[in-house]
Amino acid sequence: MVLKQSTPGGDSLLKIGQVARLTGVPIYTLRYWERIFPGVLNPLRTPGGQRRYDRENLQVIYRIKELLKEKMYSLAGARRILHEEMGQGNEGE
Repeated sequence: MVLKQSTPGGDSLLKIGQVARLTGVPIYTLRYWERIFPGVLNPLRTPGGQRRYDRENLQVIYRIKELLKEKMYSLAGARRILHEEMGQGNEGE
């Protein structure tokens, strides 16, 4: 995938440090969440492997932060809710 400076909607792509400052989530936590929430948090990558975040990724980060810090869900519980919200969840509930 070739990385562009902006997304199709014209939104700028942000570096991981910028996202960390904007969201208040440390860089190491963003990297960890990327592994814990596969299919939910997927920043784009430059040819050199650097992460670039778009508006959708920012919304996901804020939602993960809300579920974990404010609503006190476990990682597994937050992952289940996010997959349900994205239409990837299990039937039931």
